[in-house]
Amino acid sequence: MSNTRKTDKKTSATERMRVARAQAERSDRIRRRVVVGGASVAVLALAAGVAFAVGGSSGSGSNAANGPLVVPANASGTDGTVITYGRADAPHTLEVYEDFRCPFCEQLETTTGKAIQQLADDGTYKVEYHLATFLDNNLGGKGSRTALAAAGAALNEGVDKFKAFHDVLYANQPDERSDAFGDVNHILDLAGQVPGLKTDGFVKAVQDGTYAPWAAKVNEEFNKSDVTGTPTVKLDGKKLDVLTNGKAVAPEQFTAMVKQVTG
Repeated sequence: MSNTRKTDKKTSATERMRVARAQAERSDRIRRRVVVGGASVAVLALAAGVAFAVGGSSGSGSNAANGPLVVPANASGTDGTVITYGRADAPHTLEVYEDFRCPFCEQLETTTGKAIQQLADDGTYKVEYHLATFLDNNLGGKGSRTALAAAGAALNEGVDKFKAFHDVLYANQPDERSDAFGDVNHILDLAGQVPGLKTDGFVKAVQDGTYAPWAAKVNEEFNKSDVTGTPTVKLDGKKLDVLTNGKAVAPEQFTAMVKQVTG
């Protein structure tokens, strides 16, 4: 082999390593931008830029997003963009802001989610879910929007069905750089884990993207809030530090924070 060919192969290998390293560094930067709770002002500013930048492009990426706005049964809020879990007359309100592709939301839900639900089931507070799809615009794909539209179909079947499906999605969340949630068939497979959810109406609504325009509306309302990223959790308007150094607080810590606010 000539020296020129050896040099060319070495250069090519070096270039591939450089490109791979650059891609890895970019992925790390993207992952860091998603951190919200307890993050530095600089990271919060980046997160805000990502979250609020999506306001003008919140469609589902399919023709269904241009269809009529159909609000799921059991939606709450003045415009039907809030999902409320728990007793309507609960004395306190816990607001939870999430994106289904957010890895830190997954960490919160799989670590502290049972405690969050238990306090709602006990009547301490009701939970208001405010959902977003900004990670689709940040990372590419349509996983957040497809999952949210399917969550709307679950909500139409019942609040308990929504909550169970919400939990299944987080328990089976792919790497945020993957767009696995963008596959409707995968979403329907996961829905099969929720007893009684996969009615003919639910399956048709997911396949047709019936609630894609609603998902876009929900994301628009998220963008109008003062929330800079996900997960953000507020109890009676007071922000709770549910992440410490990028890790979700333990269930007992969360319960203690709630008691401190509610007395």
